[in-house]
Amino acid sequence: MMLTTKGRKTGQARTTPILYLRDGPDLIVVASFGGNDMHPAWYLNLERSPEAEVLIEGRRRRLFAHKVSPEEKKLIWPRLIEMYPSFNLYQRRTHRDIPLLRLSEEA
Repeated sequence: MMLTTKGRKTGQARTTPILYLRDGPDLIVVASFGGNDMHPAWYLNLERSPEAEVLIEGRRRRLFAHKVSPEEKKLIWPRLIEMYPSFNLYQRRTHRDIPLLRLSEEA
C-alpha cells in the first residue's frame, strides 16, 4: 500500500510504500526500517500526527495510527512472520523493539 503521513518537521504530505497485514477492518504496519536502529520517518510522523491516508488497490482511506501493545504484538507477530519472514531477521538485527501500529478508522 501507499501510506501518506504529515511530515513532523515540514507539515508536508509524505508518501511511502509499505507492507501491511489486514486485521479485520484495520491494517497493521511494522516500523522495521530493515532492522535499522532508528525508527523510520513515517513512524515518527505518525507519532506526532496519527492521521494518515492509505491507498490500496486504487481505494483511498483516512485512518488513524495507534501503537500496538506488547501483549497484542505477541499475538500479531507470528502472522506478520508468516506473511514476511524477514521481519524476524530485522528484529534480530536491531537493538530496538520494532513497534507495530494499528491503522483504524477510529481516532
